[in-house]
Parts: sequence; structure tokens; C-alpha cells
Amino acid sequence: MSKTDTTADTAPNEGTSAGEKSDPMRECSKSHLAIGWWSLLIFLSLGIVLEILHGLKVSTYLDVGNETRRLMWTLAHAHGTLLALIHIAFSVTVPMIPKWADSSRRLASRTLTAAGILMPLGFFLGGVQFYGGDPGLGILLLPAGALCLFVAVLKTARAIH
Repeated sequence: MSKTDTTADTAPNEGTSAGEKSDPMRECSKSHLAIGWWSLLIFLSLGIVLEILHGLKVSTYLDVGNETRRLMWTLAHAHGTLLALIHIAFSVTVPMIPKWADSSRRLASRTLTAAGILMPLGFFLGGVQFYGGDPGLGILLLPAGALCLFVAVLKTARAIH
């Protein structure tokens, strides 16, 4: 992108109070758009790795005794992919709610980001080390991530009048 392109994008908003108020919203939107697309790349790549493990009949992944690992890693892939799409949806939603209070929007943004990390990580770590049919201690991240997701969705839904 050339310097003139960047200047052209920001020039209409410079010096106006409306432009200044929209900057935090625009940054929030851009941030979640980037998080969403990068997360989608990461979790779709994880899905490809899981397919390769399945296709190569890797015992660490496919043996009957590793069913918990297979389930946890599949759930990590699925939840990570879904949360990536939720980030993209959030990035589109933010500019549509111009009167959204900054504190509420920031809380929704931060809790959604935390959920996007904690939930898939909890499932993945739960499958790294497991005990019999029970997931490992990493699964303890899941309730915190689920609560963060709940708060983000609640704050977003309540902001829409």
C-alpha cells in the first residue's frame, strides 16, 4: 500500500469528532477481522494435520486407547474454527452499532478474544495428556473460555437495540 493510499483512507475523518469516535470501533473491527482470519488458518491447518494423522493411521491418534485424544483434538479443531468465524462476524457487527458504549464493547472484545484462545486450547491440552477416558487438566480452561464466550455474546446482543 502506498503512502498516498493510507492518507486517502484517513483524511476524511481527520479533525472531526465523528472520525475520532469511530477510530476505536474501526480498530476493534480490524483487530477481530485479523484474529478471525488468522485463527481460521490455524484451525483449518489443525484439521488438515488431524486428517493426515488419520490417513497415515498414526497409532498415537487412532488407537482405541487414544479415543479421548482423538475426541479432544477434534473438538479443539471444531471450536477453534467456529470461534474464528465468530470473530469475523463480530468484526462486521461492531461498526453496525455506533452507540455501543466503549466499556461494554471492550469487554465483549476482550472476552471473545479470551474465549478464542481458552476453549480450543483447553480441548487440545485435554487430549495431550489424558487419564483413562478422562481428558487431562488442560480441559479446566474450557469453563473459563465458555464463560468468556457467554459474556461476549451477551454484551454484543444487548448492544443491539
